[in-house]
Amino acid sequence: MNSHPLKNTPDRWQWTAARPAGISGWLGYAGLALAIVWVLHWSAEGAQMSWGELAGGMPQIGDFLSRSVPPDWSILPRLWAPALETIQIAVWGTLLSVLLALPLSFIAASNLHSWHWLRRITRQFLNVVRSINELILALVFVSAVGLGPFPGVLALALHGMGMLAKFFAEAIEEIDEGPLQALRSAGATQLQIIAFGVVPQVITAWIAVVLYRFEVNLRSATVLGMVGAGGLGFELVSSLKLFRYQETATCIIVITVMVIAADMVSNWLRSRIQQGARH
Repeated sequence: MNSHPLKNTPDRWQWTAARPAGISGWLGYAGLALAIVWVLHWSAEGAQMSWGELAGGMPQIGDFLSRSVPPDWSILPRLWAPALETIQIAVWGTLLSVLLALPLSFIAASNLHSWHWLRRITRQFLNVVRSINELILALVFVSAVGLGPFPGVLALALHGMGMLAKFFAEAIEEIDEGPLQALRSAGATQLQIIAFGVVPQVITAWIAVVLYRFEVNLRSATVLGMVGAGGLGFELVSSLKLFRYQETATCIIVITVMVIAADMVSNWLRSRIQQGARH
């Protein structure tokens, strides 16, 4: 009896890329390796990476950490309202982004219509929206509607729209074309094709993406408060500006607990959805 599970299986280990053929092949791989090393060196110079400066700044980091310990737990009652506000921003930012992304995803999918010019325009629009950071969007909306959580909701909704529409469209393009062709042969309208041929095939993947997006929005919502968009980020920045580092530590702990809790709930929901889809 063969005691080693990998014995007599010569094809188990394979190259992830084509094996070089001859000296020219090896020279090509060597040239590629040198090009990668040069790009890394060039980007390190542009990023002004200096491990010496980092080592020299470690005492300052240690001083900040020492001033942050122990956390000031007395401010916890004051953080409940901002924490709930952060969750509310993430919930509404996610909901609005889904509502905005759904119609755009059907237009951006290449297998639902033959209007390729419209699909290209929609794709480029989504690229532009995704390229703008949530903080920049929050600053724009703060100048438009004033301080508070509402500009944070709008920033997360607009940026999330670009991300979700891309994921939704890619999920649509990967579905089985059989049900769609059958519905078209039966004379179904485009709305019926989407409702009975597309949505049943992608709904599980969509829900998983939306749950993940909510996690991202919850983390982003804590940062948006730094530009006046409400939530825990505002309390975090205020404590930093006043050099109350123990309060800063408490804010960071609360944010971390919220993110971990959201991740656990999201993972539980995704596992339940996947189990339901298999059954």
